[in-house]
Amino acid sequence: MAIRLIVKDPDPVLRERAKEVTKFNANLHKLLRDMADTMYDAKGVGLAAPQIGILKRVIVVDVGDEHGLIEMVNPEIVEREGEQIGPEGCLSIPGLNGIVRRAQRVVVKGQDRDGNPFTIEAEGYLARAFQHEVDHLNGVLFTDIADEVYKIPESTGQEEEEE
Repeated sequence: MAIRLIVKDPDPVLRERAKEVTKFNANLHKLLRDMADTMYDAKGVGLAAPQIGILKRVIVVDVGDEHGLIEMVNPEIVEREGEQIGPEGCLSIPGLNGIVRRAQRVVVKGQDRDGNPFTIEAEGYLARAFQHEVDHLNGVLFTDIADEVYKIPESTGQEEEEE
């Protein structure tokens, strides 16, 4: 188990566009394992490689539903439908949450850890998590697109949804 340091805003790496992955090897497998370990340790539901300082198009997501851990390399949202408005937080922006508009349903195309293509359809909370993480790969933070950003009350010390 390797826990990586989560990069915090305003680190410039969070504003860069991540590069496509072309090598599917043991290094990528280790990165995916480390990202999942880091996400779970931080009690998040998603993590993008730039959040640990690596500019590669790699995300992990686990919203606690029947899908479990989803690893996706070179993810691309190919379809969006509907709208949901709700709270988001981010492991790279501790202490803040925001109200963010997202698509209610998305179709995401990408590759698994071995380079095999796959597509996943996601709705609701899972769709929100995918959109949040893909934004990270493009240098976009939830605070850039939120209708409202607010501090998390000190009494809880917890973010509503950390992604």
